[in-house]
Amino acid sequence: MRRVVITGMGAVTPLGHSANELWNNIKAGKHGFSLIESFDTSDFDVKIAAEVKNFDSTEFGISKKEARRMDRYTQFALAASMSAVEDCGTKFEDLDPYRIGVIIGSGIGGLHTIVEEHTKFMEKGASRVSVFFVPMMIANMAAGQVAMQYGFKGANFATVTACASSNHAVGEAFRQIKHGYLDAAVTGGAEATIEKFAMAGFNNMKALSHSDNPDRASIPFDAERDGFVMGEGAGILVLEEYEHAKARGAKIYAEVVGYGATGDAYHITSPDPEGDGAAHAMMFAMDEAGIKASDVDYINAHGTSTPLNDEYETKAIKRALSDAANSVMISSTKSMTGHLLGAAGAVEAIICAKALEESVVPSTVGFKVPDEKCDLDYVVNEARQKDIKYALSNSLGFGGHNATVCLKKYEG
Repeated sequence: MRRVVITGMGAVTPLGHSANELWNNIKAGKHGFSLIESFDTSDFDVKIAAEVKNFDSTEFGISKKEARRMDRYTQFALAASMSAVEDCGTKFEDLDPYRIGVIIGSGIGGLHTIVEEHTKFMEKGASRVSVFFVPMMIANMAAGQVAMQYGFKGANFATVTACASSNHAVGEAFRQIKHGYLDAAVTGGAEATIEKFAMAGFNNMKALSHSDNPDRASIPFDAERDGFVMGEGAGILVLEEYEHAKARGAKIYAEVVGYGATGDAYHITSPDPEGDGAAHAMMFAMDEAGIKASDVDYINAHGTSTPLNDEYETKAIKRALSDAANSVMISSTKSMTGHLLGAAGAVEAIICAKALEESVVPSTVGFKVPDEKCDLDYVVNEARQKDIKYALSNSLGFGGHNATVCLKKYEG
């Protein structure tokens, strides 16, 4: 069994186009919510989203020609991956390319492309559908594009488990390196679903917040929460085998030490009311890390700001940690980023790594009204300066998919 460390991070989010910009805004308690600009909401119930503003793929070295052949989610993924590889300080030319993997998840894939090409099909006929339609819309193309960018020929696939997609991606990459199948991996997730057609679907199933106040739109664990705020973007991490990272003098942000994956087998959208599946994901991650519940200092909760998720996740944390649940610090950074669906877990893994590195526990902003059903230590409205050693990051997806990653403070 080999140690696995995080040596590079990149992000394109509503809170900035780099991992550092994301983290600095998270520490400061800033959110990325505003009135939707990407489509007309005059006849639409939902007014607020967490959009990626002023994104220009050419600033990351992606040509305009290349960008035209990529869906927005793939552009996000490639841009964040290029930032992460640059951050890690090597393109791994010393390694066998078949020992470097790319595992990048997406809950939905190229939704913008699907809508645009279907509109062409309906209005202008089959002959007008782009020859690039299929490779632009499929959910595995982000992983494919990143591999082609660098010539990484190891395990290359996409995890597609709704809102748990990128946590599963990080966990699977961790296991591939831990068990010796890879020496390094580019992993994470990307999503771009702030589009009227998709938003209508989420809205009609009562998942989205109807607040018109950006400061009270995504309010996890608050009694007045009424749904999540749609976000978009990408989070990418470079995972590396520890001895290789140490030998090249890499900067190490944190260590990945555990991963748990379970299924609720309960309902297509609702979490299990008893939180059993999510609890077992946390317990399996702690077991693999070799730690007790009392060792966990911080949990970055899935915390979507929906009435059911936040109540049931609270139950899951109590079930997983037992008495230790009362002392663990918990927050939902979706109160600032919004819900990035298939990219959420990776973005939150980046936040956890920085929290461990800098001994700062991020907060749940916008919180005002306590909910008696959410009665744990939810860090609210202001980050805490606190030395933390172990953090869990939870992701729970439609279909009952649960994934928890356990990170450890790097101590050499």
